[in-house]
Amino acid sequence: MKPLYIIMGVSGCGKTTIGKLIAHKLQLPFYDADDFHPDSNKEKMSKGHPLDDDDRAPWLQILSLKLNEWANKSGAVLACSALKESYRKILNEDKEIHWIYLDGNYDLINERLKDRHDHFFDQGLLASQFETLEVPNYGMHINIEAAPKDIIKSIVNNLNKHA
Repeated sequence: MKPLYIIMGVSGCGKTTIGKLIAHKLQLPFYDADDFHPDSNKEKMSKGHPLDDDDRAPWLQILSLKLNEWANKSGAVLACSALKESYRKILNEDKEIHWIYLDGNYDLINERLKDRHDHFFDQGLLASQFETLEVPNYGMHINIEAAPKDIIKSIVNNLNKHA
């Protein structure tokens, strides 16, 4: 089995930015879970409506299958909100995943979302993401107030300690 890393947290916490950088550093392919949402989910979110568990179920199943595929090929870094423990269990099924939770407060992330214009996620949904979030009691917890290069350094140092 090849290594699998999931960079998780609410929208706007930096999953894609950090995920791409850590994938480059670890020489693994990067994937963004948002790319696997059906169009109906993207449309719903772009109109300011939060997804419910029924909306997320087929998306999580697709991601779980992809993770199995990547574990058997080259490994991967996946940026995925994985807000609830029940979602993480679906993703984690029958595979070993290294979880990296990007932790930031509402005000900081809300400010970052104001500057993001190329994404289907409606900024008004941030509160619902924080309401849904079940912070994991495992994995790496990384404060996102630092610069991306410092966050990557912290993640790599932590991975090296546990290698």
